[in-house]
Amino acid sequence: MTIYLEAEAQPLRNTGSIRLYGAEAFEGMRRACLLTATCLDKLADLVKPGVTTQAIDDFVFQFAMDAGALPATLNYRGYMKSVCTSVNHVVCHGIPNDKPLREGDIVNIDVTFIVDGFYGDSSRMYLVGKVKRAAERLCEITYRSLVLGIREVKPGGHIGDIGAAIQDYAEGERCSVVRDFCGHGVGKLFHDSPNILHYGRRGEGVEMRPGMIFTIEPMINLGRPHVKVLPDGWTAVTRDRSLTAQYEHTVGVTEGGCEVFTYSPAGLDMPGFSAERLAEISA
Repeated sequence: MTIYLEAEAQPLRNTGSIRLYGAEAFEGMRRACLLTATCLDKLADLVKPGVTTQAIDDFVFQFAMDAGALPATLNYRGYMKSVCTSVNHVVCHGIPNDKPLREGDIVNIDVTFIVDGFYGDSSRMYLVGKVKRAAERLCEITYRSLVLGIREVKPGGHIGDIGAAIQDYAEGERCSVVRDFCGHGVGKLFHDSPNILHYGRRGEGVEMRPGMIFTIEPMINLGRPHVKVLPDGWTAVTRDRSLTAQYEHTVGVTEGGCEVFTYSPAGLDMPGFSAERLAEISA
């Protein structure tokens, strides 16, 4: 049985219950997520051939310090970087290093900032120079999957509705959905209940209620869905080394539907794509 509780009544740990946040918390999430989205906007000019992912990490750390925020990943369960940078066949949790990005790479940059105790979590794909059409298409399909998943967020709906919308579309485009990782509750905790699967059946899973806050972050592969984690304990890659892409937004369930907290203030939700193409994909 799913238990829903007012967020203020729960300890700051994942108890398995679903937190329902109020208006003050939604305002806190707007501040945290705006800072995260603004940082991701700024990265659009930094990501180019020859730049290292460590330079990206340095930028994100300094951006957070200048804003009086904290990077949520830094020292999280032994992770020692301020951001995750996942290049080409790296599905998620790629660790920044001194290897330069190359022309034609695609890279997911995942940023989470803590602002006044609230976690703003979002990621975007970045195109490094001119990329092949297959990579562009994968990014388009992945963002469209996210858009379709967000449209399912409303009171009375079920988490399975989100997963079904993503899975139906992505597989219809001859791509696969990664099943080893998922979205998650967020707010006053980095990772909270419920898990948000990016595959599933309509009408199944936790019922959505106003006040719930969670991420939707589909990982879509050009090849098979299978992944493996490298010996560093963090970096997840596609087993067949096919390209993979991910976009992530943090959303809150409202009385009338949902609020997306992490939209780009500069309209750069898909860096490297034109505003017109973003509008087509989001329509």
